[in-house]
Amino acid sequence: MAIAIEFNEVSRHYGKVKALDAVSFTVQEGEFFSMLGPSGSGKTTSLRLMAGFEQPTLGSLTLMGQEASGTPPYERDVNTVFQDYALFPHMNVLDNVAYGLMVRKVPKAERYAQAREALAMVALPDHAERTPAQLSGGQRQRVALARALVNRPRILLLDEPLGALDMKLREQMQVELKVLHRKLGITFVYVTHDQGEALSMSDRIAVFNRGKIEQIASPRELYHAPRTRFVADFVGSANVIDTDLAKNLTGTPQVFSVRQEHIVMLPADTAPCSGHMQIEGSVLAIQFLGATQRIEVQVGDQIITAMQAENEVASELAAHTQAGQRVALRWAHQHMVMLEA
Repeated sequence: MAIAIEFNEVSRHYGKVKALDAVSFTVQEGEFFSMLGPSGSGKTTSLRLMAGFEQPTLGSLTLMGQEASGTPPYERDVNTVFQDYALFPHMNVLDNVAYGLMVRKVPKAERYAQAREALAMVALPDHAERTPAQLSGGQRQRVALARALVNRPRILLLDEPLGALDMKLREQMQVELKVLHRKLGITFVYVTHDQGEALSMSDRIAVFNRGKIEQIASPRELYHAPRTRFVADFVGSANVIDTDLAKNLTGTPQVFSVRQEHIVMLPADTAPCSGHMQIEGSVLAIQFLGATQRIEVQVGDQIITAMQAENEVASELAAHTQAGQRVALRWAHQHMVMLEA
């Protein structure tokens, strides 16, 4: 498979601030690639470099095999969808979508035909004459997508495009974006700070932290086999067992992680089980969340969180457990992931 985007030791500095620090990675043509991380981690800077809104301070950036450094945005085979959609309020939907083609001096009949085709692609064929003010948030997001797709880019950049939507609509649009990606077959690069969004849509995810990439992997690998403490904590909020407690449990101070859903709360007097780790602590809180319940337990200097599916046995135990009560926590050896320092 061809490489759509390649970063080779790319840095972007703003004075003494290293927004991006010698980052290298590739994105395959046709891939849904997400860049995940907290604010200020370097993911949006990377997207802006791809779009041409910024230029690298150091390193090499290629798009579709061609060196892109110094190439202006309008000469790149790339389009960007922003969080605020940036639609023109005085234009109707059709003119908004056709705007880029108008700038490129595409004849009126042809650009409107292409704009209507793009609107059909995002399931808005009957909204051409409406203004942005007459649309819902989800519909405005689709118009922004159509405007980006009408130019038929080989790479579509999406900068937190669902951030302004409510949770239910955001989940719906995640499904629709994935379906659209499969239908178009072009490269999607998606920036988000929402781990659930990245896990649900991506082929691969790059986790950014302080201008560097901590790990690149498939969603499943990233979730079940985090490489570093940051990835374990940021993606799925695993319990990271620190050196002192780790040494007490395993005999070595190497930090490890265990996912909340792999930990079971049991009565304090439960006998240990072969092939499992077990430790006692004091309950801080039990939160009922509907399908699950979240249990926080103080173990020495650490708080360990278990997330248990709501069932008859679990709910019966939780109902008779009070804050301050001693309980046992158990997890299988196979669910422990050793982390890099």
